[in-house]
Amino acid sequence: MIAWRCSSVTLALLAVQLLQVSEAKTMAEVLAAAKPPDWRAIDPANTLYMELEGGRVIIELAPQFAPKHAENIRSLVRQQYFDAQRINRSQDNFVVQWGDPAFARAGVRKPPVPAEFTRSARDLPFTVLPDPDTYAPQTGFSAGFAAARDGAQGSAWPVHCYGVVGVGRDEAPDSGDDTELYVVTGHAPRQLDRNITVVGRVVQGMELLSVVPRGPSPMGVYEKPEQHTIIKSVRVAADLPAAQRTSLEALRTDTPLFAELIEARRNRTDEWYKVRAGRIEVCNVPLPVRVSP
Repeated sequence: MIAWRCSSVTLALLAVQLLQVSEAKTMAEVLAAAKPPDWRAIDPANTLYMELEGGRVIIELAPQFAPKHAENIRSLVRQQYFDAQRINRSQDNFVVQWGDPAFARAGVRKPPVPAEFTRSARDLPFTVLPDPDTYAPQTGFSAGFAAARDGAQGSAWPVHCYGVVGVGRDEAPDSGDDTELYVVTGHAPRQLDRNITVVGRVVQGMELLSVVPRGPSPMGVYEKPEQHTIIKSVRVAADLPAAQRTSLEALRTDTPLFAELIEARRNRTDEWYKVRAGRIEVCNVPLPVRVSP
């Protein structure tokens, strides 16, 4: 069993909760007070650009949780595996999925990749959410991702929130080879946690995926080729000239300011709210992203 150490942001969160509720800020007020150190640049080496007819979808990979899969996805992207691939599934209130393991492209290597459902929680920076969770002993945030951990098992994992990207697989745990990826477009399907490898999250362009027409089958699979959305290309941001990149920053999840943001969402002080919830679920805490100033 791992004995958790209290991080500075966890202590800050506890301090914020001791304030009178009347002093709580709105999320807008918290973000307005953010300073440059409260933001982190999203690493181009771990950023994918999926180009669709309607625009660019930007995915931040999560090598801290799935290093082997992140490396394999970058390899597939650099072999242009996903170019001219298609979105072949859109299931209402669940996921949009793209890729096809049977898709043939000369010379593309698709090695097997071991499942990375969880990782060790030891030495993993973790901002604890104070509220109970149905699916995990503890939830919170690590390196910009919503996450969970289990002290008895000594394990941690990213959780399935809206916009999270995962690896499709068959029955065998190690059958996900990154040739099929999906993004959560509905209510957080937390039953998938620890059953599938999470490789990242969409940080910009979710509106392009969430409006993809729903497939007619029970699983949302399209029945005709003309129903598919074609992926023009996928590239690693670091491989493109700086002028072709979208420079983004994400709000850090390990700062006192983020602790204030959590409390602002736990106890909404906006004039519209008449009852303050006093708690929040991990997937309902926003993870703001902005274009670099």
